[in-house]
Amino acid sequence: MNIFNDHKKLYPIAGLLFAFLTFLVVVMPALHNQKNNQPLPGTVPLSGDALAGKMIYIGEGCVGCHSQQVRNVEMDKVFGSRPSMPSDYANIKRTSILQNTATLMGTERTGPDLTDIGTRQSSKDWHLIHLFNPRILVPQSIMPSYRWLFEEKENVSPSDVVINVPEKYMDKATNKIVATKNALQLVAYLQSLKQAPLPTNVSPAPFLYPADTSNLVSGSNKTNESFDGKTIYINTCQVCHQANGEGLKGAFPPLKGSSVVNGDNLELYVDIIMNGYDARPEYGAMAAIGTNLNFNEKHIAALINFERSSWGNKGKEVKPEEVKKIMDVLKLKVKN
Repeated sequence: MNIFNDHKKLYPIAGLLFAFLTFLVVVMPALHNQKNNQPLPGTVPLSGDALAGKMIYIGEGCVGCHSQQVRNVEMDKVFGSRPSMPSDYANIKRTSILQNTATLMGTERTGPDLTDIGTRQSSKDWHLIHLFNPRILVPQSIMPSYRWLFEEKENVSPSDVVINVPEKYMDKATNKIVATKNALQLVAYLQSLKQAPLPTNVSPAPFLYPADTSNLVSGSNKTNESFDGKTIYINTCQVCHQANGEGLKGAFPPLKGSSVVNGDNLELYVDIIMNGYDARPEYGAMAAIGTNLNFNEKHIAALINFERSSWGNKGKEVKPEEVKKIMDVLKLKVKN
């Protein structure tokens, strides 16, 4: 075995062996994946601000705390409507010849998974406030403040995107907080993160290890006919309107003492939950939470009854049948 004593033979042979193994273990599987995995038909390629925002997402190290992969276990169901699949990542391309952004799937969840955050939280106002200081919206949050993505100005121009921030989080109460281009691009990327729908003839993979859902219903019989409005509120509404129902001044309206919550205009109430509402300039725009999360009449009735019986509110209790009639009317209005 003179080869081990002759470096002129050893190094070239070792190099060729390494190159062959790299091709066999790395290149060939990658080529196979590219050939056999295509983006889903409903996938929207990133472009413009969303694509630029992806680079900011990488540069700010967001991938260190957030994943973009919905595992096929029941506990991940809150992050997406189905488990992730190879096609979800098939349209990701190299940023440059020397740089590959990979899939941003992440390795841990210090923060929540962002695979479908564009559906769960589509409000630009919410994302901007959350980036400026997460503790404004979620007091227990350990996410760092990305304040350097914003400017504090005394005088703003019509083109500036101003976010409403409580005075205690500002250096000077008379100033305005303005989102920079980088902040807007990062939010555009976050809003673009939505699970593409599967073709009609394809069923999603099931979520394994179902969790005990008995705590999602109320009443002595614990049937699926009785949804817990408090749980729905905590999971979908509390992050904006807060646990005390008082909202965030200048950003998200209070539900405590609200004329909509306590009033008799149930159609308006249901319409806001399903299709969102834009109350500018007093408050930021609300996303179409009910539509995005596929709420049915039982979800909405439970949510309304919780809000109408909390924080001192004394609104009339509603039944799912009443809500169903209104939802049908709203659907007809949308079609027409």
